[in-house]
Amino acid sequence: MTIQEQIRAKAAEYRDYTALNLSKMVKVKSYSSQEEDVCRLIVTLCEEAGFDEVRIDGLGSVIGRVGNGPKKLAFDAHIDTVEVGNLKNWDFDPFSGEIKDGKVWGRGSSDQKGGAASMITAGRILKELGYGGEYTVYFTFTVMEEDCDGMCWKYLIEEENFRPDLVVSTEPTSCRLYRGHRGRMEIRVILKGISCHGSAPERGVSAAYKAAKAALAIEQLNKDLQPDAEKFLGKGTITVSQMDVKGPSQCAVADYAMLYLDRRLTWGEDADLAISQVRDYISKATGDDPSAIVVEMPNYEKIGWTKKEYSQELYFPTWKIDADHPLV
Repeated sequence: MTIQEQIRAKAAEYRDYTALNLSKMVKVKSYSSQEEDVCRLIVTLCEEAGFDEVRIDGLGSVIGRVGNGPKKLAFDAHIDTVEVGNLKNWDFDPFSGEIKDGKVWGRGSSDQKGGAASMITAGRILKELGYGGEYTVYFTFTVMEEDCDGMCWKYLIEEENFRPDLVVSTEPTSCRLYRGHRGRMEIRVILKGISCHGSAPERGVSAAYKAAKAALAIEQLNKDLQPDAEKFLGKGTITVSQMDVKGPSQCAVADYAMLYLDRRLTWGEDADLAISQVRDYISKATGDDPSAIVVEMPNYEKIGWTKKEYSQELYFPTWKIDADHPLV
């Protein structure tokens, strides 16, 4: 058999092994910044699979290695999950890890512990086939991705000088090959009003009404956004994800409003453009001077399970690679 045929045969042989490992991971709750238990489990699974090296980095991600070639190839899966919300809305225990009808059921089974389980199997197959190729193959099981997509890799690159030649993300794509992705950023908008007694609202300036106009302006901005020139990644998007309005009391006109925005960036769009668009649309809707509107990109500063202090702006640029790139 060719090496490709041997790998496929091993993958089929280890189908149940992969599902069982995924089930074990799903059973371990691992919300963002609370991944220690699942990280410890993954270390054990990688060691049992025969990886050449397994370690935990300073931020809490698990790094596995197979081989010792001059080039570096990394496969990545994040092993944190979003929370489950209201349990009454679930038809089954989200942490059961039940294997039924050829599927593993539970929070994170697809996003993204399925990729992690497949990586463990891949490492085992490489070891059993005596891999000794030109690439050192790394498997990164990364943390805090749901809250701050790229911070785990920012830490690896900037703090541990880990710079692979090639990286493959195992995010679920229905088994299709993707060579690009829209970027993402978070934007916070703060609007100010003038409070007065609720019995005479005409004496004040309501930040709540400004927020309502601003939200509709963002809705219009989303409609106006255009796709990239090649129409490869499609159009960017923007939406209001949270709103907060406050005043001195429940009997007063609100003098503070905050809108939190989720912005997806297509090719050719960046943070500066996105912020200027928001400022322009909201100022026209509210009548405020653009300089009086606070439009900012927040920092992510949540402390992870290792208690390492680390942060970054909530901005993750758009990326793509050429169709003729060797990795593709």
